[in-house]
Amino acid sequence: MSKGTPSFGKHQKAMHLPCRRCGRHSYHRVKKRCSACGYGATSRIRRFNWQRKQFNRIRLW
Repeated sequence: MSKGTPSFGKHQKAMHLPCRRCGRHSYHRVKKRCSACGYGATSRIRRFNWQRKQFNRIRLW
């Protein structure tokens, strides 16, 4: 058995499934954890400040 291209044809098992909480295809079935929202690891939604782009705008209202 070679280690190159023919071996990659056998990678057919899906590791990530749709998450119950956020709905994204990020729930890891072995780790039992969602990489997008943190479901399974914490009760809080996983989010960071660097995920949103900051805009320097003047609010007019």
